[in-house]
Amino acid sequence: MANPTATFDTTLGSFTAELFLDQMPITANNFIKLAQSGFYDGLHFHRVINGFMIQFGCEYSKDPNSQRAGTGNSPFGNVADEHPANAKITNAPGTLSMANTGRPNSGGAQFFINTVDNARLDWFSPGPSKHPVFGKITSGMDVVKKIETTPTTEDRPKTPVKVNKVTIAGV
Repeated sequence: MANPTATFDTTLGSFTAELFLDQMPITANNFIKLAQSGFYDGLHFHRVINGFMIQFGCEYSKDPNSQRAGTGNSPFGNVADEHPANAKITNAPGTLSMANTGRPNSGGAQFFINTVDNARLDWFSPGPSKHPVFGKITSGMDVVKKIETTPTTEDRPKTPVKVNKVTIAGV
């Protein structure tokens, strides 16, 4: 059976990602549960760094100007770190990766889309950053690049970029 997909309808266009449910079931299922509950609908990209990544999923980003945007977590609580030996998927361009605070089991609703090779963030690389990859953009990378290159102030888009709806298919 094929992996499910998530389609993100944003104010700058749409993009779709395959979710690696077969290799990263804990992280992918967490994302699917949040998307199906409508949690992500109406949130804004709260952290955009050209040449690095775009971050999304904070509950406080419904208000794109909230000073709390980027500090929220999941209404379902934290998710266990997922580091399966048979799923060493690198933080390559176009991959979806679980954001966390740097402490064990601190992921939740926030994730980021790598726009460049960020192998230093791999859970299996040396160093303190440990971010498991749970999906990859399959169409609409041009939209991701539009989001990445939107003008920002202190990593926040000057013109807010909203995700109108996330639709899950194939589950």
